[in-house]
Amino acid sequence: MACYSYSSHPIFLFSFIFTSSFIVANAGNFNKDVDITWGDGRAKILNKGKLLTLSLDKASGSGFQSKNEFLYGKFDMQLKLVPNNSAGTVTAYYLKSPGASWDEIDFEFLGNLSGNPYIVHTNVYTQGKGDREQQFYLWFDPTADFHTYSILWNPGHIVFYIDGRPIREFKNLESFGIPYPKKKSMRMYASLWNADDWATRGGLTKTDRSQAPFTASFRNFNAKACVWSIGISSCSSNPTTKNTWFSQELDSSSQRKLKWVQQNYMVYNYCTDTSRFPQGLPQECTNKN
Repeated sequence: MACYSYSSHPIFLFSFIFTSSFIVANAGNFNKDVDITWGDGRAKILNKGKLLTLSLDKASGSGFQSKNEFLYGKFDMQLKLVPNNSAGTVTAYYLKSPGASWDEIDFEFLGNLSGNPYIVHTNVYTQGKGDREQQFYLWFDPTADFHTYSILWNPGHIVFYIDGRPIREFKNLESFGIPYPKKKSMRMYASLWNADDWATRGGLTKTDRSQAPFTASFRNFNAKACVWSIGISSCSSNPTTKNTWFSQELDSSSQRKLKWVQQNYMVYNYCTDTSRFPQGLPQECTNKN
């Protein structure tokens, strides 16, 4: 989980041995799918595993992680974000590998004052390096109901989706010397925490702790993914038609939806921030493949 201020692709073969077939994680039962990792009781699994709530109060936030590690997959989670005055808070839902040179794929939801929109902050880390932020407003109120936030991670690209609509694509451009997360297994993590040093208006608006506790809700976690265990993937080298996510690309309809979001709702793109990169934009920003 990263804290920041504003400021047709090749399909690669696995380099390890495959066994069995694609695994679909248990959908929608947090008792089976996750471990609560911090928060001293502020994270709660309810409704026989169908609902998980995270809370943030004056003392601490809370978080959980998936029991399984994955190497490629399609990950869906339904979230209902902190309502009303959520300024300074961050609700995070992301994939991350361990170690000092980690890979990471981030959804972070930056709270705001009542009546002002949330910002969806996305980032991709490879080998411990991020700095690939794209940020978006939403076309709906994310606090009024649950919405589905998805990450597609396959050998060709990473795609961020909201309610099935793509908002961002990060392509595998390793052939041009651009690192891509393909060797390190990741867990799914989620957390709710105070980040008022940067999250809202670059840290100018602080968390109103008199509004605590802040609560975000999660349900229907679904991982159609390659489970990684003891150095071995559950995936075979011959995906079946049931596992279309493994070779899924953006068709013309999806490309139009992606363009619509980026034209109408993107509020920050590192690929256009020439003041941040005076020596030249990152290579993936100028590559036309």
